Amino acid sequence: GPAGLRPTHDRHTPAHRQPPCIVAPAVRSSRPRHTGGEPVTRHDCSQPTRAPGVQGLYDPRFEHDACGVGFIAHMKGEKSHKIISDGLAMLENLTHRGAVGADPLMGDGAGMLVQIPDALFRAEWAEKGVELPPVGDYAVGHFFLPQEEELRTHIEGIIAQVIAEEGKELIGFRDVPVDNSSLSKAPQIVATEPVHRQVFIAKADDKEGGDAFERRLFILRKVISGRIHTETDGRDNGFYPVSMSSRTIVYKGMFLAYQVGAYYKDLLDERFVSALALVHQRFSTNTFPSWKLSHPYRMVAHNGEINTVDGNRNWAIARAAKFSAPELPDLQTLQPLVNLTGSDSSSMDNMLEVLLAGGVDLFRAVRMMIPPAWQNVDTMDSELRAFYEYNSMHMEPWDGPAGLVLSDGRYAVCMLDRNGLRPGRWEITKD
Repeated sequence: GPAGLRPTHDRHTPAHRQPPCIVAPAVRSSRPRHTGGEPVTRHDCSQPTRAPGVQGLYDPRFEHDACGVGFIAHMKGEKSHKIISDGLAMLENLTHRGAVGADPLMGDGAGMLVQIPDALFRAEWAEKGVELPPVGDYAVGHFFLPQEEELRTHIEGIIAQVIAEEGKELIGFRDVPVDNSSLSKAPQIVATEPVHRQVFIAKADDKEGGDAFERRLFILRKVISGRIHTETDGRDNGFYPVSMSSRTIVYKGMFLAYQVGAYYKDLLDERFVSALALVHQRFSTNTFPSWKLSHPYRMVAHNGEINTVDGNRNWAIARAAKFSAPELPDLQTLQPLVNLTGSDSSSMDNMLEVLLAGGVDLFRAVRMMIPPAWQNVDTMDSELRAFYEYNSMHMEPWDGPAGLVLSDGRYAVCMLDRNGLRPGRWEITKD
């Protein structure tokens, strides 16, 4: 919670970590094992730390997290830079919930979700002679892009082309100011650091505001991702859409907790204000950390596991053909709606996005996916029981144990799944 925001630990002290070097492809060593003469599998640490595909006992479908989450929000929606600084302090207090690699400067991931800092962006664009549209009438997309300049230019061309095809106005691109001096200088780690670019997009017309604009941005992002995915035949080329919204923006990466504020210069700018800050420090359980799998995702930050994720993904595929909504007439062209190779948390975030884009209320969507243990509560109100019973016919639970914080830029939400095994605490302060 917001209390005790000052760090109480040495932020450079590494937490427990499992494999010392996580890269692909694996190479074979001729040194015999102690249990026999078979060669052992070792990882070539001279290669960039990119997560591999299916190999041996590893399958990216089984990515799980056990992490630290939190948020701080002003209940009356008043924006300030103090929310950002307090959020960063809260994140540092979660350092013990994250993991560190064999290199003590490489964490599993950390990040922050906030409201769009209009004052900062408006001032920067004004210096270039560009006046941004009113708040809510423009969106910001944050992208991880490859270091290779030619490939990066090609991807930015696709982004611009799709924005035009979808009837939106491209305001321009922004280089995200970063300082990587706090990160490891090991060559295989440096090779994974993405180039950060933000794209600014104006809405099409006055009728396309609020939820309608968010819905078109969801489609826009899916079309961009789908086109690049098709070009690469699904291979990772360093492209990843971190966020795209008229309400929120995500700053994250393969960091230790304290490196988030040290890396992203925007977060230290006094003009960067928000009424909420959602933070996450990752411990990737028996998985391959990466920039894109750090949290928060576009809405969700998650502590724990979704142990039903295989069934949830399979049901999402099975019912995809029946998904329909007047608000999303082109929904079937955006398959797959839920990713099958990211972490369990990313799949949950995908499904929540789909429900909201299709017009489902945020609170109903959350309780449809993550209901409480309602069946045997005799004292439950009959209308509330009917609500859960009705929604249970539409979607199976995404069961943890899981503790979640999430936001759509208007509400800050925290909750547990029905197992209740990822307890959290909250506090309302007097200021």
